[in-house]
Amino acid sequence: MENHEKKSYYNAKRRVNEVKNFYRNLVSYIIVNIFLFLINLFFSPGVWWFLIVLAIGGIFLFLQFLRLFVFKNKVLGNDWEERKIKEYMDNDKEY
Repeated sequence: MENHEKKSYYNAKRRVNEVKNFYRNLVSYIIVNIFLFLINLFFSPGVWWFLIVLAIGGIFLFLQFLRLFVFKNKVLGNDWEERKIKEYMDNDKEY
């Protein structure tokens, strides 16, 4: 049972780090885009180039949000690695 608790702790810690990194990315995204908006506003107000950076960064942030909070690693879940290792080991036994 102790091994299971260690595994659960490791998975929970990994998940917390992923969520923490998402919030760091979100804050960085907001700060950088405010800064870029101000640069764009004062130095080239006719061309709104910062919107390109805003959109590209927003897409990546949205994908990270989906992976963390919507899909919650359903594709490559917590036990995916273990299942694949077992699958490959079983395949090796056949040969």
